[in-house]
Amino acid sequence: MACTVVAGAFWGDEGKGKIISYLALKDKVDVCIRTGSVNAAHTIHFKGKRYALHMVPSTFVYDKCRLLIGPGANIHVPQFLKEVAQTDVEGRIGIDRQASIITQQHSGIDRSNGHLKSLGTTEWGVGPAVQERAKRSAKLAKDIPELKQFLVDVAGEANAAIDLNKTVILEGTQGLMLSLYHGSYPYVTSRDTSAAAICSESGVGPSRVDTIMVVFKAFITRVGAGDLPGELPKDEAIRRGWFETAAGTGRNRRSAPFNFDLAQRVAKIHGATEAAVTKLDVLFPSCKNATSYDQLPKEAKDFLVKIEKAAQVPVTLVGTGPGALDIIDRRD
Repeated sequence: MACTVVAGAFWGDEGKGKIISYLALKDKVDVCIRTGSVNAAHTIHFKGKRYALHMVPSTFVYDKCRLLIGPGANIHVPQFLKEVAQTDVEGRIGIDRQASIITQQHSGIDRSNGHLKSLGTTEWGVGPAVQERAKRSAKLAKDIPELKQFLVDVAGEANAAIDLNKTVILEGTQGLMLSLYHGSYPYVTSRDTSAAAICSESGVGPSRVDTIMVVFKAFITRVGAGDLPGELPKDEAIRRGWFETAAGTGRNRRSAPFNFDLAQRVAKIHGATEAAVTKLDVLFPSCKNATSYDQLPKEAKDFLVKIEKAAQVPVTLVGTGPGALDIIDRRD
């Protein structure tokens, strides 16, 4: 596992933070690069605490991991500084000099723009911030005094680590169906969320990547507006135990059964080489806290096989509980 991209399958909320935190602890990851912006939160349960992080990479749980935020990211300075203090990572986190800045002004535009509100944005201001960067008028991390101590060359560090055969993770955000190009437009985010874009935002060429892991959840959820094939009524989602609220915004997540046809499409576009499946224990409660594949009931194994056939890649990691280490690891 030299350089691995971890990418979301559908509309986000797949549990990428859990998978990445597990990999950090299990594989002793040397470097992790976070992409995307502040509108995506990753939830990590570790040592009895729950972390909902918008900026700090999910690998913070491994205290020897170098944490980086790539040049393609948008930095919300107060949120970044808050999370650095919360996770106690000040001495091992860096921001690329060319990462752009997202401000309260951007958030104000997001909240007041009728079209953006109709799309169900998070109101962090990511769309207006990306627009400003495209106009070449955005402030960059190198322009902000409060960030001076964190400024680094992320692409340089990442590629040097790969040259030394160190273990590197490129951490994606959201899911492919929220991609500006490949998702359910116009109900999408303001950037591409594919594995190729994760590489681009990090400054790592695709030929330098060894593994592309697509993360599926055992059922599908999304927040905001837009189509959700097979969507369940809220009361049915509650009955099944599928009802969730978003880690970053507290908004209700709409839910639907797993979509195997869509799984095939997203795996192809990501170029996935393997898959992770989270919350198998929610779909099959008898799987909770299972530590080996042999402990799973036949219906759960059949479900995983069906995902493998649809995505045409092996399911190598299976989540069986909320904790970072509640994983069945089939990679060996």
